[in-house]
Amino acid sequence: MSVRPSEFPPPWSPPEAIAAPTDPVDERIEVGFLIVGAGPAGLAAAIRLGQLLEEHPAMSDRLGDVPVAVLEKGKAPGSHLLSGAVINPRGLQRLFKGRKRVDEMPFYGEVHGESVLFLTKRRALRLPTPPTMVNHRNYVASLSQLGRWLGEEAEALGVTILPETTAGQLVVDGGRVLGVRTGDRGRGRAGEELGNFEPGSDIVARVTILAEGTQGHLTGAALDHFRLRSDNPQVWALGVKEVWKVAKPLHEVVHTMGWPLRGGRKYREFGGSFIYPMGDDMVTVGMVVGLDYRDAELSVHDLLQELKTHPRVRRILDGGERVQWGAKTIPEGGFVALPKKLHAPGLLLCGDGVGFVNVPALKGIHYAIESGRLAAEAAWRTLERGASARDALRSYDESVRESFIWSDLREVRNMRQAFGRGFYAGGALAGAMTATKGRFPPGDLETERDAEQSLIVTDRATSYPAPDGVLTFDKLSSVFASGNRTRDDQPNHIRVQTKVPREVAELWARMCPAHVYEVGEADGDGTVEVKLAPSNCVQCGAITAKGGRLTPPEGGSGPEYTLT
Repeated sequence: MSVRPSEFPPPWSPPEAIAAPTDPVDERIEVGFLIVGAGPAGLAAAIRLGQLLEEHPAMSDRLGDVPVAVLEKGKAPGSHLLSGAVINPRGLQRLFKGRKRVDEMPFYGEVHGESVLFLTKRRALRLPTPPTMVNHRNYVASLSQLGRWLGEEAEALGVTILPETTAGQLVVDGGRVLGVRTGDRGRGRAGEELGNFEPGSDIVARVTILAEGTQGHLTGAALDHFRLRSDNPQVWALGVKEVWKVAKPLHEVVHTMGWPLRGGRKYREFGGSFIYPMGDDMVTVGMVVGLDYRDAELSVHDLLQELKTHPRVRRILDGGERVQWGAKTIPEGGFVALPKKLHAPGLLLCGDGVGFVNVPALKGIHYAIESGRLAAEAAWRTLERGASARDALRSYDESVRESFIWSDLREVRNMRQAFGRGFYAGGALAGAMTATKGRFPPGDLETERDAEQSLIVTDRATSYPAPDGVLTFDKLSSVFASGNRTRDDQPNHIRVQTKVPREVAELWARMCPAHVYEVGEADGDGTVEVKLAPSNCVQCGAITAKGGRLTPPEGGSGPEYTLT
């Protein structure tokens, strides 16, 4: 009998992330505007608010000693950021209008050539580039580097960035978001207070902007608490990527589909790979696979290792050296999975946390930046004389609906859902959708949750290449290459059932790119034990999509990306 991961929900519920104020009023930390997440959306919001303060200096007094604060759970802005990334500069140009030129931004260069390849195990067939994937006038970048640069730009405008600080709970009182409670620091494995223990604090603000990125902890809780979710569930993909120092330059961006994924409908394997030049001496290569796949033996990390053995890819990497590795989920539900509203009293939601990603175009960064800018302007409207806070925050929804974010995503609203029918049927439907700009088929196709897919078990793992430490690598060496510095004795931040059917345990163990889960001994009742090594976790979020729950670990833990 088949099983689904959703039948074994984690020991966690959204109300755990919602709390009344804890600290007395005189002990709360007060800031003007609070932003959670120093990614593209959060930093764009911070920069826009800094610009507005620069233009209206008299407003500073109304916002206190800290007019704008950004919480970042990583060691620094950029530490947890990972993407392809080929960036449409539109969002950055609008954010820095008249202040920065594109050639002043940390890009590796403009895209001057591209190819889309259909792979078999030994061959590569070049395909016409679909209109959604044309990258003319886009730029190759490292998202972690862009994050650091945006952080510096924000601080230059007077923004306060608080790194190594998690937002553990959304502070709500009387139906209004007041701010967040930060996570404790200095607890041991069993939750006991260590010698360096520091309790969390209530940080309150006029408006809180959640820009947590994919699988946002508080974003998900807020969507449930304020009943903002779409009727269509969000779905995700998992991306695993490596940065290589190479012997010879790559002069084009490359996307592939086909092998090593299987096209049959029963597998539900949707995705592909990307290979982008990072100047003359580096490339980034990655594999992205939708998490609605069914085979418990599928491993995106090992598919990437397999991809590198293809003659076309091996030639690009030949003589090179892997210098960094990372993994991250990507929201793929698209337009039909967007929340019913993007605001609640005292709260605005933006970026990947709400699903602003164009799947067929492989783009989301410029949408995150634009949504952050628009959220900042809506928050600022609460300061206007005679302004209604409710109307000011509602104007954010109106601004997003009038923006290129909305029009772009509406045109591709059913693309991802079509591929649930298999690669070939999905490709045919996608072509029709592209030709009609999303008008065919009429209406919205149904989205099925990733964790609702019934599992099958094949012998897929037998074809993964053995790690040789030169071209192919195991998971533990990859975690080392992420710069992960999580201490071994900090509390477990991963919630899963630890007695599940073997298929579910195998799914989690194979899926995780960081070797967090292991299949333990059989318990004699048809289940097995799930063993965890949470200090390996790079916080990709895949477990949340497939039956578990990632909660915020201690601030500063996780990867320390610099090139991803």
